Amino acid sequence: MNDQHTDTLALDYPDCDITYYPNFIGKKKATKLFSEFKRSVPWQQDDITVFGKTYPQPRLTALFGNDDKPYTYSNITMHPHPFSPALLALKQEIEKKTNVIFNTCLLNLYRDGKDSNGWHADNEPALGPNPVIASVTLGHERFFHLKHRTKKGLRHKLLLAHGSMLLMQGKTQHHWLHQIPKTSKVIGERINLTFRLIK
Repeated sequence: MNDQHTDTLALDYPDCDITYYPNFIGKKKATKLFSEFKRSVPWQQDDITVFGKTYPQPRLTALFGNDDKPYTYSNITMHPHPFSPALLALKQEIEKKTNVIFNTCLLNLYRDGKDSNGWHADNEPALGPNPVIASVTLGHERFFHLKHRTKKGLRHKLLLAHGSMLLMQGKTQHHWLHQIPKTSKVIGERINLTFRLIK
């Protein structure tokens, strides 16, 4: 992206390797990408089963990839669409910044404050022992919550801005859980693109 900035924030917490790039994509470019992905991505809403109860997942999703490898999480198996030119260009910019090659992107569309993503770790076996997740936010900012699995007082929250990127790597998924909680505030839509490497 031609209008990127280079400022970064590394979270100084034990057992994690998390870096936040608040201005990874300039606001004008980010707004253009939001509109394009909102319009062109084949969004779907799957049923999710938690503690024996099945209900519609509280957000819309889509999966894109380099090949036919499906991705399974929370008893949902998704099959990838081929990368669009805009997604491929964004993937290449992220790879240039992170020095990591990604082959899959899971997109989430949070339609309002009622849409959410509960506590979890991105630790599916297909992601390998130390997953690298590059998460880009487009649209309305949302709080990203973190909590340590065993050190109960260790929590953090970060406001993910329009055009930002959050990079999680190393042992992060072993020791930390994260979520996008619901909010009662009236807020706009957010698209979250999580680039991953499926082994």
